[in-house]
Amino acid sequence: SEEDLDRRSRSNSPRRKKKMDYLGIDLSCAIGSLRDGEFPEKDCLLPLISKLLGYCLVAASITVKLPQIMKIVQHKSVRGLSVVAFELEVVGYTISLAYCLHKGLPFSAFGEMAFLLIQALILVACIYYFSQPVPMTTWARALLYCAVAPTVLGGQINPTLFDALYASQHAIFLFARLPQIWKNFKNKSTGELSFLTFFMNFAGSIVRVFTSIQENAPLSILTGFALGVFTNGTILSQILFYQKKSVAAKAKKAN
Repeated sequence: SEEDLDRRSRSNSPRRKKKMDYLGIDLSCAIGSLRDGEFPEKDCLLPLISKLLGYCLVAASITVKLPQIMKIVQHKSVRGLSVVAFELEVVGYTISLAYCLHKGLPFSAFGEMAFLLIQALILVACIYYFSQPVPMTTWARALLYCAVAPTVLGGQINPTLFDALYASQHAIFLFARLPQIWKNFKNKSTGELSFLTFFMNFAGSIVRVFTSIQENAPLSILTGFALGVFTNGTILSQILFYQKKSVAAKAKKAN
């Protein structure tokens, strides 16, 4: 009947289908399979998991650097921390966030970087505060960043230069980790580095490798996240190794 046809057309209307799309996640495939009493197929499930993990990373990024900040403030010390390493992190996050904003990407793509940048800036400020007196070269780097960052975040630079900066971000993050890895090795100690912060960095890099594969990201982006797994994993293993030795040495001294 006409009434049945009208009901069917309403159920298949774009308005009804749109309800299956939540925060950019298409749930229609998975929900349709479950309604039919079937488990969603791999091609349907993996992209859904990838999107959900992306939003989980954004949520986790709100607190990822808080353990490191709290440890510095609690101990009033930045012993064993490489200032340059954390400054380079700020530069890398600034470039990533600026590029995402410039390209008009969704919040799931740049939200993580926004939260990480805010925390990285607070972290560097804490390092400066507990590293008195701060050398003039450090102040010069900070002033240069404050002068250039608004221009970069506002996208007011040549598009070719923008692409070049974005392409260099993975190298920046790599070099942000190397000074800290070397300092840990040289001191045979990880000082005030937070295990929890670097564990979350390591786990986040692994998730980003997975999501990049699912979303067919360019090889350069995938390589960058893979390097993140390696460098964060290296620092994490150093924290476990040197802190274990430190605890053993203190126990031996106490006896």
